[in-house]
Amino acid sequence: MSTLLSEIQGWLAFLDRLPVLLQLLPVGLLLLGLLRLRRLPRRGRWSRLLDLPLVVPLLVGQALIALVLLALQQRVGLVLLLGQFSLAWLLLRLAERQLLARWLPPGTLQLVSTRLLRPLFLLIVVLQGIDALGSLQDLAAMPLGVWFGGAIRLGDLFSVLVVLYLLLVGLHLPAAGVSLLVQRGLGISEGGRRALDQILQYVIFSLGVIWAMGRLGFNQTGVLAIAGGLSVGLGFGIKEVFSNIVSGLWLLIEGSVRPGEVLMHEGEACEVRRLGPRATTLWRSGDNAEVVVPNQSFFTTATTTYTRSDRMRRCSLSLCVTARWSPAQIVTLLESIATAHTAVLSEPAPKARLMEFGRERYGYMLSFSIADPLTATSVTADLRLAICRRFGDLGIDPPA
Repeated sequence: MSTLLSEIQGWLAFLDRLPVLLQLLPVGLLLLGLLRLRRLPRRGRWSRLLDLPLVVPLLVGQALIALVLLALQQRVGLVLLLGQFSLAWLLLRLAERQLLARWLPPGTLQLVSTRLLRPLFLLIVVLQGIDALGSLQDLAAMPLGVWFGGAIRLGDLFSVLVVLYLLLVGLHLPAAGVSLLVQRGLGISEGGRRALDQILQYVIFSLGVIWAMGRLGFNQTGVLAIAGGLSVGLGFGIKEVFSNIVSGLWLLIEGSVRPGEVLMHEGEACEVRRLGPRATTLWRSGDNAEVVVPNQSFFTTATTTYTRSDRMRRCSLSLCVTARWSPAQIVTLLESIATAHTAVLSEPAPKARLMEFGRERYGYMLSFSIADPLTATSVTADLRLAICRRFGDLGIDPPA
């Protein structure tokens, strides 16, 4: 800790030097002035200049400051370094808007930008700034003590944290790319591709954790001792969490519940969006909500899936019609109404049946097939409306 404090004191002493202040103060005032101009009302022909990215006038101003300092025979190293940062930020923004925006959907682009590219840019800026103020190698070699039988240095710990962060936020893209190549090469289903994507993420992250432990030089005996203590805690305190994790891994290996499949949950058809280590995320089309279900529940309750072999779903609706009309005529009419709907499959064809007799009304059931199981509710509602409309045109009493 004393070494770190001495490094920080050296940075502060470096910033107090007059040549450094002559470079940093003009740039700081320029940035504050540009931010002030952004808040002013935009009027006149020059208002279009305010629509430019902030980094563009900042680059121009930094170039003018460097020219003035050179004319005064002053140092310009820090100004040039800040200019490089500004130029790199401009190029990053152009890459996001012109290149990545064409390849990635908006949601994925935002995640990649905010969680991967921009944090990496900030990290590079911080490291370059530290190297300009002092010695980055000396700071990396700073000892932090002995952890689990291994001597830990600040540089090793920092590199491990960076790699683990990159694995957490950026692992989805390479795993998705590999699973997509496997899908195209082997012809696996979309659900199999998503399951392979999840398995690859688990495997790569596990390898990253093993590498991190080796990088830090952890003693295997100490790690095993801690793992033994944690196993006792898992058996008593967090056994449900551990059970959900094991259940998630088993679901991925077995393939009984895969991302992309449609299954019934609490009486509604839901699509499996993500099979996480602890819980599964389902998307419910009825109210556009995401439901988080613990993985263990799929082993304790029966699950109905509509996409195990194919996505076709057989639906049905029941209704009662006045007995004054011939059952054969009503059956033919119901089948024709279902056939006319664009979402109803022609094979297998819709089928209407007479189910029960009554004094005043007969009960019927109309069965039909659809290609997308998530649209069952909307298609059924459309058919009910079409039946009421057609019955009204023919003078038939509304069904009950």
